[in-house]
Amino acid sequence: MIKGFRKFLFLLVMIALTNSCKDIQESNVPDIPFSFTINLVIDNELTIPGNSKYYPVGGYGGVIVYCELPDSYYAFDATCTYEVSQNCKVKPAGPTGECGCCKSQFIFIGTGMPIKSPAAAPLRQYQVSKINSFTLRVYN
Repeated sequence: MIKGFRKFLFLLVMIALTNSCKDIQESNVPDIPFSFTINLVIDNELTIPGNSKYYPVGGYGGVIVYCELPDSYYAFDATCTYEVSQNCKVKPAGPTGECGCCKSQFIFIGTGMPIKSPAAAPLRQYQVSKINSFTLRVYN
């Protein structure tokens, strides 16, 4: 009986995680294919945990890259999810950023969730992979 319950509970958790991952992928910001690299020797501020930087290339409104921990990075579209426009961009400031149009604030740790309204949806998230010890690839 307990073994069957554990299997049921495991299945339930997997379904919930699958659905939550799907929700994170969806965004009202247009999906524009791109790929670019970052040289961490040149952009060495991104090797310091807590720092973020805006790149005008890629995505719909440019890309924000955030260093959470050494060798742990997140990337988000800089387009605000409240006012989806290439003119309404989130300006990064460490682990958070603020939209210049509506003043929504977002946190870059994890999924780019809003921490101050009016935005309710998280920022569009992109993939980051380390090519070697000094090069990041950011892409979707």
